[in-house]
Amino acid sequence: MRTPEINLLLAWGWLLLGFVSGMALGMGFHRENWLGGYGSHKRRLYRLAHISFFGLGVVNLGFFLTVQALGLAGWLVGVASLAFLLGAVSMPLCCVVMAHFPRARMLFSVPVLSLLLGGALMVHAVAQKDPGPDAAAQSHRIL
Repeated sequence: MRTPEINLLLAWGWLLLGFVSGMALGMGFHRENWLGGYGSHKRRLYRLAHISFFGLGVVNLGFFLTVQALGLAGWLVGVASLAFLLGAVSMPLCCVVMAHFPRARMLFSVPVLSLLLGGALMVHAVAQKDPGPDAAAQSHRIL
């Protein structure tokens, strides 16, 4: 499986995990003191983990579609792919770990820095891409 295709697989897997985690969290939301109450640190981090599945699934989907639409390749795009994968996997894990161990907040630097790296590399790759005469035809082919 090629690098961008791994991001596509993760994207759909993360969207599915967003649905599943929402269902799991939804089974306890009616209890006022569940996970320490609505405004508790633990409950907020569980909600962040849940929504990160959707958000980072969409980021990886956007990465895949951008790479395909523009025909991007090269080692920088490969690094961006890995950075987006690392960010997507580590964010919900960091949220859950920090919910139970608040002093572990420095773990958030892993997903945040990897996502910043992936985003910066993609801005660079897209800005450097010469669209050429057949770019419009390629973008219509994907849609």
